[in-house]
This record gives sequence, C-alpha cells and structure tokens, in this order.
Amino acid sequence: MHTILQPEGWAKPIGYANGVAARGRLVFIGGQVGWSAECKFETDDFVGQVRQALANIVAVLAEASGEPRHITSMTWYFTDKAEYLANLKGIGEAYRAVIGRHFPAMAAMQVMALVEDRAKVEIQAMAVIPE
Repeated sequence: MHTILQPEGWAKPIGYANGVAARGRLVFIGGQVGWSAECKFETDDFVGQVRQALANIVAVLAEASGEPRHITSMTWYFTDKAEYLANLKGIGEAYRAVIGRHFPAMAAMQVMALVEDRAKVEIQAMAVIPE
C-alpha cells in the first residue's frame, strides 16, 4: 500500500510526488541507461533513451514480481539539462507509455558524464511491493 505525502498548503507537483509512504518488500533498481538487454544503444535520441531506460526498470522490477505502480522513488541523471528541458513533452509521453499515470517521489539532476559514453540519461529506482 502506498500513500502520497502532500503537505497541506503546498502546490500540487506535476509529474512526481513530494513524498511516498509505503509498506512491503523493498526492491532497489540500479541505474538503468537507454540500451537494450544486449547492452547496445539503438538510438541517440534523448526521449528514445528515456523510454528504453524506463522499460529496463520495468523489466528488472518484474523479476521481483513488481509492477510500475510499486515504484516509490526515482532519481534521474542526465548529461544535458537543456536537452532534458527541451524534451519534457516527449519524456512525459514516454513515461506514461511505460510507467502509466503513477508518479513516485523523484529527483533529477544534470551530471558531467555517465559511465556509458553514449548514455544521455540514467535512472535509478526504488519500489515497495506490498506483502
């Protein structure tokens, strides 16, 4: 069971939650980049890499019998803030296509580089699967 934490009087966030309370089995998903199961990048398109990274998160979560609705937090790392901001609409469409209308607590930040040279984004996630 998950409960969204929204302090009284705070503006409602769009596309994320300020906090989530949950009870159950914890699943930690290491940073996923936008490459295939064979560790090959099929696109250099920012939104395409986001879509693939999210699909990778869902695949790892499924190994624990989890679903996207069990995700409680995500941390997004990207190499170009301007590119991220320029693609918000496409990112939102990709997110809803893969994750749905479930919005966990999130943080996002620009980093100097990611370990994989072709990676434009890396997303780490945590989920809580109800007992």
